[in-house]
Amino acid sequence: MAGFRFGLPAIVIALGVVSFLSDVSSDLVYPLLPLFLSSVLHAGPVALGAIEGIAEATASLLKILSGILSDVIRSRLPMIAVGYALAAIARPLIGATTAWPQVLALRFLDRIGKGVRTAPRDALIADAAPGERHGAAFGYQRALDNAGAMVGPLLAAALLQWAGLNLRTVFFIAAIPGILSVLVLLAAVRDKRAPLEVPPEEAPKPPKSGWAELGSAYKLYLLALLVFTLGGSSDAFLLLRLGNTGMSPAAIAVTWAAFHAVKTGTNFVGGRLTDRMGPRSPMILGWLLYAGVYVAFGEPLPVPALVAVFLLYGAYYGLTEPAGSAWVARLAAAGRMGAAFGYFHGAVGLASLPASLVFGLLWQVFGAQAAFWTGAGLALAGALLLMRVPAQPRL
Repeated sequence: MAGFRFGLPAIVIALGVVSFLSDVSSDLVYPLLPLFLSSVLHAGPVALGAIEGIAEATASLLKILSGILSDVIRSRLPMIAVGYALAAIARPLIGATTAWPQVLALRFLDRIGKGVRTAPRDALIADAAPGERHGAAFGYQRALDNAGAMVGPLLAAALLQWAGLNLRTVFFIAAIPGILSVLVLLAAVRDKRAPLEVPPEEAPKPPKSGWAELGSAYKLYLLALLVFTLGGSSDAFLLLRLGNTGMSPAAIAVTWAAFHAVKTGTNFVGGRLTDRMGPRSPMILGWLLYAGVYVAFGEPLPVPALVAVFLLYGAYYGLTEPAGSAWVARLAAAGRMGAAFGYFHGAVGLASLPASLVFGLLWQVFGAQAAFWTGAGLALAGALLLMRVPAQPRL
């Protein structure tokens, strides 16, 4: 097959490499951010929740807008390039901050970049890959993304432990892989215009939002995602929980890398399961696993057990990331792939604002157990609702 590598389109392969480099940059910073906020800038759980919640909510709104716009102009690449460039600029500047509101501003810019690029990128993958290979395509992209998130913390640990650098210097070094991701994108990825089913002169102008054309099955799927996400939180809280056990920054970075190794391996498995079984079973299994992990994190487990549970948490992502995206591609209306991915990512991100803020408040007022157990309960409620969503739209 011309233009294909390893059974996947060359566009998908190149976007995987871009995701890898971008996540090396991101995860030189992200797993160390809670420690940086608490030990250097002296900020608590509520500040962490505000930073992560506001940043993700901003990204979510832009994911909706960028997805819709990429359908209207039938071009994905410009927004993808702008998004990766903004993130490459913002992340290393966190090393120069002196107060947590400055971190909030830079995380805000970083998440603007993520919001601009995510829905067009996923729509481009869905446009490029055959429908029967969507699970494998999204599994590959997420695996490369998570591989970068594995390399980043290992590099951070080496720079902290062996090179003797401080947190701020490690953050500055994150600029290098971020810039490389943009260069690879510009050199290796070519746009693939979303197809029109009628001649351009006969095609009606697309609606402003595309929402009305997304069917009831898709909307029920979003509702299940909202319920699930309202019980969750930023993974920064799990890192904070590990940090509260007395683990060193280098140990946390290595644990974060191992966590992403689990995600990488299970992404390939989750993609294959999705193509063979459909997306529902991997999604429900992943959400049940998530609930179990949150229950465990609320308990006073010894450090080795807590680390083991955290690594198991990686399998939740491996099962649900390919299945979740492939399910969106199945349920998307014709010509509305970008909008479908925009609303998908947007709904999850918007729900993360109250979720992260409430999680931080529950932790600060009632303790970690109340916060994690609340998350587990809502994950179970979301899984029950997900069972009612058809695997593909009813014709």
